[in-house]
Amino acid sequence: MSGHSHAKNVMFKKTKANAARSKLFSKLAREIIVASKAGLPDPDHNARLRTAVVAARAQSVPRDVIERAIKKGQGGDAESYDEIRYEGYGPGGVALIVECLTDNRTRTAADVRAAFSKFGGALGETGSVGFMFHRNGVFTYPLDKGSADDMLEVALDVGADEVDTDDEEHEFLCSPENFTAVRDALEAKLGQAATSGIYFRPVTTNLVPDHVGETLVKLLETLDDSDDVQRVTGNYELSEALLAKLGE
Repeated sequence: MSGHSHAKNVMFKKTKANAARSKLFSKLAREIIVASKAGLPDPDHNARLRTAVVAARAQSVPRDVIERAIKKGQGGDAESYDEIRYEGYGPGGVALIVECLTDNRTRTAADVRAAFSKFGGALGETGSVGFMFHRNGVFTYPLDKGSADDMLEVALDVGADEVDTDDEEHEFLCSPENFTAVRDALEAKLGQAATSGIYFRPVTTNLVPDHVGETLVKLLETLDDSDDVQRVTGNYELSEALLAKLGE
């Protein structure tokens, strides 16, 4: 069990201020469609759908957009999306995993490969960097839920493997197999998580020089701009100075 802070920039996400809302909503709706198509339309009886809906609500996706996506997934004419994972190395040898939902594998593969190539990276075979990551259930809660010590007690009670607290949030981790049980136990104690899901997380992270970090961020932004890319995870850390510069 750990109570230490961890790097928050290993999973690249654009902020609302920088992301086109229509593109963001489209990605979230795509995940809802896939989750709905794979199971029941009731989030209470479809764990993946529930996670997708929570993620959409966290980004203020309108209720009617969420409901339309659920209905679309249940319809016989719903788009068919393939889940694809790409692995490779970015600038400075940073290991990256790119998770996609696509209706055109050829297009997506070409776009991802071109992005890596443009910024000095290279795609590898499946498994080429995957061993550097674990897959975890992740739940985040605001700091006002309690102190770091309080959250450690909660983590022990609900069967979470770890909890990290930093100056922004509490983050609980568990195995993918225990995701539903830990989610339900956390909700009973703390209410619904601000965000939740099953994500790749690096075993260790490496601080990259700022000149490498600047190029890496350009690659991440290019990947994130693709409609097909749902999530990019890496084993990097960016310096506080670079993060401040990017936030200006």
